[in-house]
Amino acid sequence: MRFTCALKTMAIGFALTASGVAYAQGGGGGNGEDLKKAETAARAQENAKSLEGSTAPKLPPATVPVEPENVWDLDLSSGGRVRIQLRPDIAPNHVERIKTLTRQGFYNGLKFHRVIPGFMAQGGDPKGDGTGGSQLPDLKAEFNPMPHLRGTVSMARAQSEDSANSQFFILFLPRMQLDKKYTVFGRVIEGMQYVDAIAQGEPPANPTVILQASIESDGKPPVTAPIAPAAPAAPEALPSGPLTPPAQ
Repeated sequence: MRFTCALKTMAIGFALTASGVAYAQGGGGGNGEDLKKAETAARAQENAKSLEGSTAPKLPPATVPVEPENVWDLDLSSGGRVRIQLRPDIAPNHVERIKTLTRQGFYNGLKFHRVIPGFMAQGGDPKGDGTGGSQLPDLKAEFNPMPHLRGTVSMARAQSEDSANSQFFILFLPRMQLDKKYTVFGRVIEGMQYVDAIAQGEPPANPTVILQASIESDGKPPVTAPIAPAAPAAPEALPSGPLTPPAQ
């Protein structure tokens, strides 16, 4: 019987050594405890190896390198430029929509029409009442694991999950209950104080305006005052007398 137990102990010890787990050897009653610890460590190591080959989806990185092509600059009438890092790795279609509308000048002059203290500031509606959008089709949802934290920028939508278009919101404080229900596409990396200063209200009495939206790689300088619309070209003076077709 003792010989059989000894063989079992030797077999376990050999298996643990072969798996790369070191364990303490000692005399007396402590040897059994050390052996249990070694067995537990061996199982943990095997579990870790099996998880490495798992097909379970991996979470996206919390941060990625800042690249000018993926930085959305909002020059606000509340005082300065807000830099938002866009995340095409988690919401490629939403980021492309933001870039397209920005380069069209769509967001210039739009108001933050719904600003709730301790919650969020919403903008991007040309109507200014929460019912408007761009002429482009609505987007299919790109819900992702990124949490709704302070400074998170997410896409507003109607009841349908696939109804996001141009409106967005920036969170003042975390709201985890929005996770995987709205598409996160970026986060403020600079200028959050100007977000905090956005005029409050639904709608605000004197709403904060996006003076200029731009993609940082386009190199547009900050704007601190509303952009005046270009003056229409003066009409050409018409010649006196009857108009006649040119000679052939």
